Parts: sequence; structure tokens; C-alpha cells
Amino acid sequence: MSTETSPTAEIELAIGGMTCASCAARVERRLGKLDGVTATVNYATEKAKISYPAGLDPKELVEQVEAAGYTAELPLPPRESEVDETAPEDPTKPLRDRLIVSAVLSVPVIALAMAPALQFTYWQWISLTLAAPVVVWGAWPFHKAAWTNLRHGAATMDTLISMGTLAAFLWSLYALLFGTAGVPGMTHPFELTIQRMSGDGNIYLEVAAGVTTFILAGRYFEARSKRRAGAALRALLELGAKDVAVLRGDREVRIPTDQLAVGDRFVVRPGEKIATDGVIEEGSSAVDASMLTGESVPVEVGAGDSVVGATVNAGGRLVVRATRVGSDTQLAQMAKLVEDAQNGKAAVQRLADRISAVFVPIVIALAIGTLGFWLGSGAGAAAAFTAAVAVLIIACPCALGLATPTALLVGTGRGAQMGILIKGPEVLESTRRIDTIVLDKTGTVTSGQMSLVAVHAADGVDEDVALRLAGAAENASEHPIAKAIARGAIERVGELPAVEEFTNVEGLGVQAVIDGRAVLVGRPALLEQWSQPLTEELAAAQADAERQGRTAVAVAWDGAARAVLEVADTVKPTSAEAIAGLRKLGLKPVLLTGDNETVARTVAAEVGIDEVIAEVLPQDKVDVIKQLQSEGRVVAMAGDGVNDAAALAQADLGLAMGTGTDVAIEASDLTLVRGDLRAAVDAIRLSRRTLGTIQGNLFWAFAYNVAALPLAATGLLNPMIAGAAMAFSSVFVVGNSLRLRRFRSTITEEPLPGATEREAVPAAALRG
Repeated sequence: MSTETSPTAEIELAIGGMTCASCAARVERRLGKLDGVTATVNYATEKAKISYPAGLDPKELVEQVEAAGYTAELPLPPRESEVDETAPEDPTKPLRDRLIVSAVLSVPVIALAMAPALQFTYWQWISLTLAAPVVVWGAWPFHKAAWTNLRHGAATMDTLISMGTLAAFLWSLYALLFGTAGVPGMTHPFELTIQRMSGDGNIYLEVAAGVTTFILAGRYFEARSKRRAGAALRALLELGAKDVAVLRGDREVRIPTDQLAVGDRFVVRPGEKIATDGVIEEGSSAVDASMLTGESVPVEVGAGDSVVGATVNAGGRLVVRATRVGSDTQLAQMAKLVEDAQNGKAAVQRLADRISAVFVPIVIALAIGTLGFWLGSGAGAAAAFTAAVAVLIIACPCALGLATPTALLVGTGRGAQMGILIKGPEVLESTRRIDTIVLDKTGTVTSGQMSLVAVHAADGVDEDVALRLAGAAENASEHPIAKAIARGAIERVGELPAVEEFTNVEGLGVQAVIDGRAVLVGRPALLEQWSQPLTEELAAAQADAERQGRTAVAVAWDGAARAVLEVADTVKPTSAEAIAGLRKLGLKPVLLTGDNETVARTVAAEVGIDEVIAEVLPQDKVDVIKQLQSEGRVVAMAGDGVNDAAALAQADLGLAMGTGTDVAIEASDLTLVRGDLRAAVDAIRLSRRTLGTIQGNLFWAFAYNVAALPLAATGLLNPMIAGAAMAFSSVFVVGNSLRLRRFRSTITEEPLPGATEREAVPAAALRG
């Protein structure tokens, strides 16, 4: 008897209404109750990736999510989603509107409550009028989330906020309508005395309004950073060519790239991006594929060779036949890799939520216990309810609302001064735990640009003469290696002579007449065609250069080979120092590159890295990160290219070089503006310090609550003591956060050798 596996399908739902990582876990569990359904829900990207039996209607998945108290949307058809992407709405706007309105209404409420001199006749009724919209409308997201949590028997920070603000507001309303708080001339004197009193003469509107506003500010700041999650995909898809010259018979017709079909022949001129994946039918050139593959040296291509969309044609005119278009291209597959990596990356649950999950049930139990004790002791219903409600009010976390956003604001602000951009609070949790850092080679450890690194001249030949002639010949070429030689020659010997009778020999090099001399510059094969082979000494120099992964360029004139030039992607002068700094932080460095093994080993030895993983395709970089994670390592990844984007998204902590591509920057958690790898050391140090400050803030915020709870339970809570203690805890939290402004960089403040004035600017900012 054979068993057949039923076919499965995959779908991605947009989930709404989640307020923390535990919400994502709740949606996952709910979907997992359906037979054959497995789901991965990401709180940061607000998406659920679901595998389900092919016979199941996707609408049933939506119903399950809605039954759990959240919203879900099926993916839009392609045309509609395109329209949606062109004019995206800002999802943070409703939150921003709530924050602005709440702040405007809350400031006078807090001022009136804290300054007795401002308490004119009927001030309490003005406070009620101003506070009501804040507590009802401004705090609505918290009340809604608290209700959802209550239905599932869970408690988060939203539960604490909703419970505390409503308790403060409803008790104030009771005191105003049925107690003595509403009488004309009522004031809250500034008396720090501990005494048992009737609660119906006190109002706590400033607590309800202030806490709501503070926590809305924190949530808005987080929402802004979370919004960037989808930007990596948009940036990736914008990398490709926008239009393309297609051959229709003998004519070239310019059409949008999305209208290309498999089999179409199109033209790519020097400097243009290749529109889509294809095979070259005519022409030869050098293609710069470093952005996608990580290879530092441009790849020589000719008829019959495959090329990838979004790479740059650095040399001659090519005619390419399209073999893959749209979602089948390598670029689109990389976009899919980035999206999958982001969806599979578990969001760190807020520390405040973890604490709240324990704290809230204790507070509720204490409030009920207080109510029962006072009723049982015969103190009367009014005194019993006063004490119970006081417990709920004092538990409302005013300082807690400031703990994370203030530290994050100061920490990210200090980071920005130092050229480090931190995206959000989840990033900080990751920096504490990482033990391995994977480094891309090209553009991260190395400069990512070809440079002239050595000149080997034959006996009796002046190196400067060889460089002058080679530089002049290569100055007329568009090839990246030729540009590196010309640039190096100008830096060393100055102005180059004029060139006569220049000819580009495809795939081999150039020939020219300079100062009356016939000069050949290129591969040794070009010199052999003219019966000018390398001498034994120069052939040894060429072999040695190639052993180190460098490109050797031969130079000949007057009928004989005269020199060999070495061109390579050079290691940044600060990389070795950065690797040493990362080791001091307890991190193990690993070099990961698409380049060949020889080049990778040479670079690794130069900067002090032991573990090397080379010749890795972009899609395999993600697998390498996953493999390291499966070994129990917590992995950071530093990179700068499109080929690193998916790995940056998959890593526990992604660091992008600011000198790299937008895609890498968008997919990362931290951006190093300078492109100096030493900034990675500062970024991790600053992130860890900021996280430590947040933890300290949370401790003191809760310590205040815990210390004041016994006063509330015994009915000795004076509103001024509560207000003063709440204000003190908030001031303490802000002051503790401001200490981050004193964080200092380990990078020397002087500009790096050879740095331009523009590059030196961030170093100057370190003095701030």
C-alpha cells in the first residue's frame, strides 16, 4: 500500500495588529493548528510565510489569523502591487498623528498637576477635557492590544500601559463626579507627607496623559526604523536597467526592460548595464560583476559567454540574446533570497514585554489582594477601592515609556556623529550575543577598486619609463585594469605623453605609438604574437603575481618585453587594525568571498584572519551564514555589495559599508558611513553600551514601581509623592541615557593616509 504526499503551496500574508514578538508567535501557533499548515511569522516585516495543502482555500488562513485577533491580507495581483509600490503610504502617519495630538494635549495637563501655582479655579475640569482624548483616542492601540492579549491569557507592556492609564483616568473621573476632587478651588498641594487619606479627593490625569504620550513617542521611533524592512527589496529591483535597445531586424528599438522576452536580441554599449540574463552573440568586452559575484577583477567575455542582468559592460559593444527575464533572472532570485532571509529572521522580543509578562499578573494579584484585605478589615469600600486603584496607578510605567526610546535616541545620535547608523532596538539585542563576524572581501576588507601595486622592470630598464609608456597607452582604454594602470602612472610620474596610432586588441590588450616607440601593453599572449616573449626574470615576476591572485600586465617596446605590472584590489590600510579590534570584543573573524581561493588566502593572511571561505556564489553566502548559525554561533556579517544583501539579512546582525550599494545598506541592521571597517568595532561597542543603558533604565523604572507598591497597598499613597517619584524616575532615566553622549571612538581622529577631505569629515565629527 503506497502513501502519496499531498502537494503543497506557499503564500505570503501581510499581518496587521501585532505589537510585539509574542504576537507573531501567537499567529504562528494559530495557523499551525490547521492540518498540514506550517507558518513563519516575522514581527519586523509584518509578514507570514505559509506552506499549506494545495486543496486549502487561502481565505481560511486569513480567517484563522483574524480569529486570533489580528488582520491578514492576501497578496495583491502583480499589476495592483506595482501600482501600490509606486505610491506607498507612510504606515507611521497614524501613529505620528496620535503622538502630535497627545503631546499637545498632555503638556498643559502635566503642567497644571505638577505646579500648584497654575491651579486656577476649575483647573481640574480643564485637565479632564484635555486628558480624555489622549486616554481614549491616543492610547487606543494599547487598549486594543491589551484586549487581544487578555483574550489569549497573555500580558505584555501594552497590558500594563492600558491597565494603568485606564485605572488612573477612571478613578480621576470618579473623584471629579462623585468625590471632592471636582469642587471649585480644589488644589494638589506640594506636600511630601505619607498619610492615609480618602482617594476621592485626588486625580491622576497627568499620569494617564503623560504615560500615553511618552510611550507613543517610543513606539513611533521604533515604527520609523521598522518601516525600512521592505526597502532592501525595492532598492534591489531598482538596480536593473530601466530600458534597453532591442534589435528589430536591422533597427534598434528602445523599450522598457519589463517588456523584454526570452530570445530577444539587445545591444549593450560600454558603460551601460546589461538589461537581463543572456548569452553574448556578438562582440567582446570586460564585464564588471563585482556587485553581484564579489569578483574584484572584471570578467573578460566574448561570443557564447553568459552574462547576468544589472552587471556593467566596461568595454566594447555587445549583442546579447535574452535567456531569462522578469522573476527568473539572477537579480530577481537574489531579491527573493533577501526577502526569505528577512522573513526567517526571528525578531527579538522586547525586554520590557518579557518583564511585563511577569510584572502584570503580580500587580493584578496585588490589587485584588489589597481590595480583599481592606474590605475584610472593615475599612470600608471607599478606602478599599482607593488602595486597590492606587496599586494599579503606581504600577503604570511612566519611566518605562522613556527607558528604551531615550537611550536609543541618544545612542543613535552619538552613532550618527561617528558615522554609525543604528536601525532599531532589535539590533541592540543582537550585538550583545554575537560571537562570530563574517567579512566580505571586496569593498569591505579591501578597497573594491583595482590599483597598481608593483612594477617589475627588466635589467637596464627604468621603472618610471616603463610606467610612463604603459600608462599613456592604457590611458586611452576604458578597461578597468587599464584605468588602474593609467591612474597609478599619473600618481607616480605625473603627466603622460600623447598617444598616436592607438589600437585596442580585443581580449588581449592595446598597442600604440608613443614618442616614436611601438608599445604593447596587455597579456603575455599579445607580446608573443609580435615575437616579443617575456624574459625568464619577467616570467617569474608574472608567475609570482598570479600566485598571489594579482593580475599581471606585460609591457614591451622597441621589439622586446621590458616590464611586468601588477594590478590588484588592495587591502584597506585600516583592515588589520579592525580585525584585531573585533578579536578583542570576543569575535571570531571569517573571510567570505566569491573571489578565488588564492586571492582570499593572500588577503586573509595580510589582515590576520584564519578562517577563509572562498569561491562562494551569492545564493551560497546565505547557506554559509545558516551553516554557522546551525553550529550554535551567533553571526554578524559585514559587506557592501548586492551579492551580500541576502546574507546581511540572514545574519543575526548585518553591518553594511556606507560606501557600498543601497541594497546592502537597506538589508543591514547597522551602516558604517565611512566604509572604514574599524567603525564596526565602534558600532558593536556603542550598541552594547546602549543596550546596557536600556537595561539599566528598565531596572530603575521597575524598581521605582516595586518600591512604591507597598505604599499604595497600605493606603498611604500621597498623589504628590507619586507624582514626584514618577518625575524623579523619568529624570533619572533621561540622565542615565544622556551619559551615552560621552562614548568615545577607538579610531584615531586624524584622517587616514590618502583620505580625501570629504572622507576625513566623519573623523572630525568624532571630536563632538
